[in-house]
Amino acid sequence: MPSPEVDGPAPGTPQWWAARQDRAAPPPRRGRPARSPEPIVDAAVLLVDEVGADAFGMRLLAERLGTGTATLYRHFTGKEEIAVLVVDRLFAAVAAIDATGATGVESGDARRPETWQDAAREICGRFLRTLADHPNVLPLLVSQVPVGPNALLVRERAVATLVGFGFPPRLAARAYTTLAHYVIGFAVQQYAPGSPGPAESAALGDYFRALDPEVYPCTVAAADALTSVSVEDEFMEGLRFVLAGIEGARTWAANT
Repeated sequence: MPSPEVDGPAPGTPQWWAARQDRAAPPPRRGRPARSPEPIVDAAVLLVDEVGADAFGMRLLAERLGTGTATLYRHFTGKEEIAVLVVDRLFAAVAAIDATGATGVESGDARRPETWQDAAREICGRFLRTLADHPNVLPLLVSQVPVGPNALLVRERAVATLVGFGFPPRLAARAYTTLAHYVIGFAVQQYAPGSPGPAESAALGDYFRALDPEVYPCTVAAADALTSVSVEDEFMEGLRFVLAGIEGARTWAANT
């Protein structure tokens, strides 16, 4: 069954989210009662995890739920809307980790990190772990700016954490954006479908070492460093570079 033509903002845009939040409950319709949308989104997350974003579709989701596509269209105009909600459900997982043991900013909180860098490492670490657990969702994430309620909550908590450590709000916002881009970019390169695995990295190392040292002396000399670092070490080392840059910007802003 094709997706019905629906006028309005594109799924995932701020206008779409605002309209969705303002939308009143739909009037009763004849026929079988409509399913709750929450289990549908839950099933969609599992299905994307299993088959990937490209293979995911309304018919396959309906089969997995043991229903017809007409039931899904009672809640969603098409798979594009469900894909947006799948991404926001990913941020719900990040927010759930935050609520059960992450960086609190309240004074006296025993779990409060000692420095903003410690807080940032916790935020980025749990974000990366969530993305690594759902690699097939990554193509959906990079196709949109996440502004759903769960993404907003994660963003708000992260910016508030930095503000709690003395960052001006504007610098806290830019720091969060920089960190989020680093984590998402790293996750896409390391975990997204089609990303290179250990075998490819080993082959790349061999290739670099076999290059002409007269033409590529630094690449040959750094072949191991370019290809033999573990994913965990590469992530943390890159994060240290990013944090050092943010600290430099924070110090500069404080002195100007």
